[in-house]
Amino acid sequence: MDTSSHRVWLAQAALLTAAVIWGFAFVAQRSAMQHIGPFAFNGIRFLLGAAVLLPIGWKRLQGQRGAPAAKSTTRGAILSGLILFVASTLQQVGLVYTTAGKAGFLTGLYVVLVPLLGLFVGQRPRATVWTGAALAAGGTYLLSGTAAGPASIGDLLVLLGAFGWAIHVQLVGRLIRQTHPMRIAVIQNTVCGVLSLAVATGWERTSLSGLSAALPALLFAGVLSVGVAYTLQILGQRRIEPSHAGVLISLESVFAAVGGWVLLDEPITAPILAGCALMLVGMLLCQRKRSLVSRPS
Repeated sequence: MDTSSHRVWLAQAALLTAAVIWGFAFVAQRSAMQHIGPFAFNGIRFLLGAAVLLPIGWKRLQGQRGAPAAKSTTRGAILSGLILFVASTLQQVGLVYTTAGKAGFLTGLYVVLVPLLGLFVGQRPRATVWTGAALAAGGTYLLSGTAAGPASIGDLLVLLGAFGWAIHVQLVGRLIRQTHPMRIAVIQNTVCGVLSLAVATGWERTSLSGLSAALPALLFAGVLSVGVAYTLQILGQRRIEPSHAGVLISLESVFAAVGGWVLLDEPITAPILAGCALMLVGMLLCQRKRSLVSRPS
């Protein structure tokens, strides 16, 4: 295996690992919402994720301060944090008003939205990527167990959040060519965490008993879901085009089903198995004629 192919496989492994963590994080998110509000949850977990990365990313933050492109990349990372704040807020608040199944399906639609948005910035995803994205979206539908029914305000919020996730994947794909992954991760997580806590201070009541009860979920979501998984996403996108990355990340739906089975004793039904199969086929289609993205200088 040549060096380029090896790096692509490592990038794919990073994105798949992120998908595993995010899949299991759905359990933590639902658990924490029983004790604290969505803004407090997001604020604490994103700041915790930034704090975990700061000792590693501090040199990168300091080392690029005087670089000509530093201001531009800092603005881009701040924008990434703003988008992350909007998308995560819409998803977390939407979960209060809709079912987990619908939320999983609607969030998973970003796998189709990523290549669609790419058309507006000159990207031309391969036919296999489009097919893989469509199969992944169908697989997400089967995994969610969503049946036809009236839409709710929660459905709308989660769907708008899916647009936010798609924009975030595209933006990270552009930023990663200009600066170090750790710089993006620390800045975006800090921005998202500060904004979330600011809103929580004005809109929510958070008690010490609630924080204590939500602590295990906060630690998982902060250290692993934010600190590790979002960083793996950024690292993976150094070598993978955004539309392909979107398909790999969408496999979080598969691991959410596995997490529900392992941790919550939820049954694995025939439609769930069919959904997993569709998503895996979609992922394999995206492996054909892979293309590298340029490495940041």
